[in-house]
Amino acid sequence: MLTIAYLGNGKSTNRYHLPFSTKLQDKIKVKTIYSPSGKLTWPTLEGVHYTSDLEDIYRDPEIQLVVVTTPSHLHYELGKDVLLHGKNVLIEKPFTETSAQAKELFALAQEKGLFVQCYQNRRFDSDFLTTQKVIESGVLGDLLEVEMHYDYFRPEIPRSVTEFSLNTSYLYGHACHTLDQVISYFGQPDDVHYEVRQLLGKNRMNDYFDLDLFYGRMKVSVKSSYFRLKERPSFVVYGENGVFVKQTKDRQEEHLKQFYLPDHADFGIDLPEHYGTLTYMDANGNYHEEKVISEIGDYSRVYEGVYETIIHGKEKIVKDEETILQIEMLETGINQVITES
Repeated sequence: MLTIAYLGNGKSTNRYHLPFSTKLQDKIKVKTIYSPSGKLTWPTLEGVHYTSDLEDIYRDPEIQLVVVTTPSHLHYELGKDVLLHGKNVLIEKPFTETSAQAKELFALAQEKGLFVQCYQNRRFDSDFLTTQKVIESGVLGDLLEVEMHYDYFRPEIPRSVTEFSLNTSYLYGHACHTLDQVISYFGQPDDVHYEVRQLLGKNRMNDYFDLDLFYGRMKVSVKSSYFRLKERPSFVVYGENGVFVKQTKDRQEEHLKQFYLPDHADFGIDLPEHYGTLTYMDANGNYHEEKVISEIGDYSRVYEGVYETIIHGKEKIVKDEETILQIEMLETGINQVITES
């Protein structure tokens, strides 16, 4: 068993972590959850110790892994503190605010023989896994362009933020999902073009980004906005022989927001109306258009990977260099805004 504790008892822990760590009852035991206020605003779990004293975690020899789910500006500080107390650590995204901080945490973990990794659950989104399946089928031919969109229509959010800060940056808060997907599948790009904007004007919230990553002649575009009344497709993949369009996103988050949890057999599973459309010309010049049954997303696969690394010594599912590259790209993009503000 891998015995774990959480630093933070808010939405991140209760919506995006506990439903998936507790799912693996034969591998993972959640022992302690810490929050500085001690307030219990979410339903409590039977058998779990809730505390406002960090030492309850640090002094407990049974706890092997600490999961940091606090606001992102505390990730580096708390992650380092956990390592210095001799515990392995899993840190929510964005992992740190700077690549220098990320490198320091990885070096410290290596020095102490401990595990540290970023929680990149979006690698196990249904739409992303389905898009990979289509690419690997080969029917699209050589890839020319991939578009990835993560859109909202929430204008009240940027309108309510009157000055720029890293903590409210849309790039840091959301490109940490999509950029990791690109890096995990396609690797390090040859070149990157950054367009990181404040649609409401200088010194306001960063509420839009459009990043183009180039891999030879293929371009991968990662785009997001808070002002999209009608969302763009989650994925569009163009190849020499055809196109795949996945309009809707993974449904795990949708179900979690409804408190419909992974103990339901149909949790997170796409219905036929959510299936993507694959259109292509085959080798004989015949036209095809068909629906692609979606792969099943499962965020518990992150915890499966962490368990296998800590307990059985297997390779990390999220490599250190992937996390560092992503933070370097976030830094570069947000510095464009800071320079112009």
